[in-house]
Amino acid sequence: MTIKSAAQMKALILNEFNTPFLLQEIPAPNIKKWEVLVKIVASGVNPLDLKIKAGKAAHAQPKLPNAILGIDMSGIVAAVGGDVKGFTMGDEVFGMVGGIAGIPGTLAEYVAADPALIALKPASLSFREAAALPLNTITAWEALVDRAAVRKGNTVLVHGGAGGVGHLAIQIARARGAKVFATVRPGQQEIVRSFGATPIDHTSYTVESYVNEFTDDEGFDVILDTVGGLVLDASFNAVKRYTGRVVSILGWGTHSLAPLSFRGASYSGVFTLYPLISGSGRQHHGQILGDVALLVTTGRMRPMVDEREFSLETIDKAYQCVENGTANGKIIISINNPE
Repeated sequence: MTIKSAAQMKALILNEFNTPFLLQEIPAPNIKKWEVLVKIVASGVNPLDLKIKAGKAAHAQPKLPNAILGIDMSGIVAAVGGDVKGFTMGDEVFGMVGGIAGIPGTLAEYVAADPALIALKPASLSFREAAALPLNTITAWEALVDRAAVRKGNTVLVHGGAGGVGHLAIQIARARGAKVFATVRPGQQEIVRSFGATPIDHTSYTVESYVNEFTDDEGFDVILDTVGGLVLDASFNAVKRYTGRVVSILGWGTHSLAPLSFRGASYSGVFTLYPLISGSGRQHHGQILGDVALLVTTGRMRPMVDEREFSLETIDKAYQCVENGTANGKIIISINNPE
């Protein structure tokens, strides 16, 4: 396959917080010898993008003006730096490669990517499906595998099991042999059941009642909180004594650790953006995506993707779907034709 890169590209530019994107023609990236140039076929839309755009995501260290947002992507390698090993022109790849800390992101036709942050796209996935995976799957993996070391026989509770991180976390835990439960809103039971988890309608159960019913009052071995706030507080009361582990991807704010301490359990947080911001530990993200690709190829993971089509020109409509909660799976921006 011969892939030609362009001297110019279209990109969505953010110059000020709380202002519209500007769709502009700008020079395509010139890659360094340790980078690859990827022709982006699809880009994932994340709630974090909205927070950055609104100036409410200081932890992502956005740098304006001339910022290009977009964290997830799938695409085709168009050029390879002289020091790069493991990737060649024409490779189909996916990864979490930019959009924060001044690193140009994926709401553009091309991106210069650190090859440590990408992996070969599973052949069984479309580009749209592959673009739905990186940020959410890496987050779930860091929580359940790296922090909680989920293993066969564990009982795992995923708060927000029908969400972007939650539905992937269920599949990771199941692939590692765990028995999985997931809290959901009314009407979402079948979603998490389809991924192999036992649904718990959090509007009809108290913490005490579901801990008693599903764990014989012992508590869960591992709890993943994807919601934060009071849900994290509830997790401290639902985890197994002494050996239990609570992991949160939204452990912000003020929380009392007394319930966790009285149960003798442990807590960990996840900050998925750190390797991208700092440059440290990037290789691990690529390794995670390689493991995720294996789960996909062996039929143990599939992403939820909203069927609606969006483009760089209709980005505002895509964000509206995320903001108003009407997305049925991850919203994807189609950017280049893969042919």
